[in-house]
Amino acid sequence: MSRLYLSLFLFLCAAVPAHAFCGFYVAKADGKLYNQASKVVYVRDGRNSVITMSSDYRGEAKDFATIVPTPKVLKREQIRTPKAETIKHLADYTAPRLVEYHDYDPCAVADPIIEAPVIVEESSGGLFRRKTAREQRAQTLGVKIKAQYAVSSYDVLILDAKQSSGLVTFLTQEGYKLPEGAEQALAGYVKNKMKFFVAKVNLKRHSASKVKELQPLQIAFKSNDFMLPIQLGKLNADTAQDALFMMLTRKGRVEVTNYNVAEFPSDVEVPVFVEKVAPQFFEAVTNKVFDRHNIALEYAWDMAWCDPCAADPLTNEELAELGVTWLGSQNRAGQDVYVTRFHAQYTKTQMPKDLQFRVTENRKNFQGRYIMNQPFRGDTSCEAGQAYVERKRRDLREEAVTLAKITGWKPRNIEDNILKTVPRKYW
Repeated sequence: MSRLYLSLFLFLCAAVPAHAFCGFYVAKADGKLYNQASKVVYVRDGRNSVITMSSDYRGEAKDFATIVPTPKVLKREQIRTPKAETIKHLADYTAPRLVEYHDYDPCAVADPIIEAPVIVEESSGGLFRRKTAREQRAQTLGVKIKAQYAVSSYDVLILDAKQSSGLVTFLTQEGYKLPEGAEQALAGYVKNKMKFFVAKVNLKRHSASKVKELQPLQIAFKSNDFMLPIQLGKLNADTAQDALFMMLTRKGRVEVTNYNVAEFPSDVEVPVFVEKVAPQFFEAVTNKVFDRHNIALEYAWDMAWCDPCAADPLTNEELAELGVTWLGSQNRAGQDVYVTRFHAQYTKTQMPKDLQFRVTENRKNFQGRYIMNQPFRGDTSCEAGQAYVERKRRDLREEAVTLAKITGWKPRNIEDNILKTVPRKYW
């Protein structure tokens, strides 16, 4: 029997390379980076929960497996495989963004015309049966196989366990290689009478599928608790884990109730050279935030509009695919959908409690936005032009100080890069 490497990240599991947990890298805010972070979309409406889970798994399909603590036994119709493109669209839409404005001619007689902001770039069945011997073996270990499903390329088991040791033994006998500490981590969920959603790739169906990438998994259930279990996912993390939580509600913002949440720097004016080093900039800002916090708010806005937009809003069809059920036949996409995006980064020794959330009616807008003001490059010899040059010099120095503060970059390096990208008269 092949050995399946079980990596438990929230609900997302994959083989782990030496340099990062689950194939994810240190966070920065460009599109490529966010394709390398685990993404969880959580739709919450009353007691109804729909969770869509996606990871950037790059290993062998035979080595992929996942285990998800759930409050109830899931039925076949509660498990789906939505399109990865829809999750990426939501991630692009909610990601921090870099915007550019152009200063007008200070010597122009006519009323100034300010160009519209330009986004520079931001940023990712039927029932099947096993031999009854398996069920008998599970039963002797205090494990019940409550259901078995074939879902797209995945074989799914729904398990109930009386004790974590029996669950660990059963999974080990099934070919799962559990990380050290799995039994202790599972014990808390067993104690709370949670069930376990276990999925692995069916290689025959996967090879026959037109989609060769591993598809996201989606589960739907009712629960009074609005939470995400994260303790299992930290077991075999050699470095910090990186995750995006995108929460969709019909009322307003989602808040984390059991951890302090930082806000990403927002509406910050930065030098124009940042456009050329955007990935490094977003990485530096993210790391600076995570120097003191493990979870941060990156975006909170009504889905119907944005200012400016890093991507088009999701359509009603896409929102329905993610589990939004209350839109009906409305024409305006997302007019009753509020999205909150959290970015988390933590090691196995941090955040010892599972994440707890609540839905609020707070609809105040927030986004991680970084503004570049391109200086006027023409003649500034008039009186108003000379005053503009003096203001621009002060502005650039303030931008340099701010950039050093939010990134930790050396002031001298910042100054050198400003000199390379603006006319000399402004510095």
